[in-house]
Amino acid sequence: MAHRANPTNLMKRIMICGAGGQLGQKLIGAARSLKDVRIFAYNRSTLDITKPADLRAAFAEAQPDICFNAAAYTAVDRAEAEPEKCRLVNVEGAKRLAAVCYEKGIGFVHFSTDYVYADGYNRPLREDDSTMGTSIYARTKLEGENVVMQHHPDAYVLRTSWVYAEYGHNFVRTMLRLGAERDSLSIVSDQVGSPTYAADLAAAALALVEAKAEPGVYNFANSGVCSWYDFAHAIFEMSGTECALKPIRTEQYPTPAKRPSYSVLDTGKIAEVVGTPQNWREALKECIGKL
Repeated sequence: MAHRANPTNLMKRIMICGAGGQLGQKLIGAARSLKDVRIFAYNRSTLDITKPADLRAAFAEAQPDICFNAAAYTAVDRAEAEPEKCRLVNVEGAKRLAAVCYEKGIGFVHFSTDYVYADGYNRPLREDDSTMGTSIYARTKLEGENVVMQHHPDAYVLRTSWVYAEYGHNFVRTMLRLGAERDSLSIVSDQVGSPTYAADLAAAALALVEAKAEPGVYNFANSGVCSWYDFAHAIFEMSGTECALKPIRTEQYPTPAKRPSYSVLDTGKIAEVVGTPQNWREALKECIGKL
């Protein structure tokens, strides 16, 4: 376990971009648990990370020690129809944030995705495994990672998967809504991964900075493995939702953007710094308990 420095020595002023989303809100919550810290949270309406004037104003106000970038274009299927809009946020916005932070000596944490990995693996994915974007979203997130590390060599990039919280747009909330409306649902059972509770991801990101960990790419997801069908079954079981589930194959549920068939993340690297992530079922139970 790496030595964990006093967070107030590193993070007196915390800037959070994308604060309106599920991860951004959990970052605010995690930061509030720290002592003697000021939080400057910006959502889409208060900071457009693609606009230099917005960035200048936000950094002048916040004067942060660390910046967490949870802002992203995440509409995976819509991105196929508007690639430039997706790239503007996921690449150009990320690059501008990273460059400003490096120029001003500000720490930078950027969030990425399991989509960047090449398909075909049948064991948990490690940070140094091959990458290859198979959709517009995936390619822009991969390019975003690369430009972040080019413009801020001391940055942290956290790859994560299947993120959810008790608010926002995510699989858990969608299943609960559809489960209340319908008698049965067909859910893909041949895509396998690890769900990630946004609260655990946010806590791990702050802990990584506190620990003064080596910069670079880290995977984070809750431990354990499931399919989307398994995940839906657990959601209904824990919430007491009565809705029949039918497993289907990926080809029976076509989407504009290709999904990874296997995206279980090896979290051994980050576990050495912040500890082993809790099991996805325990995290899900925690989330559903807050609904």
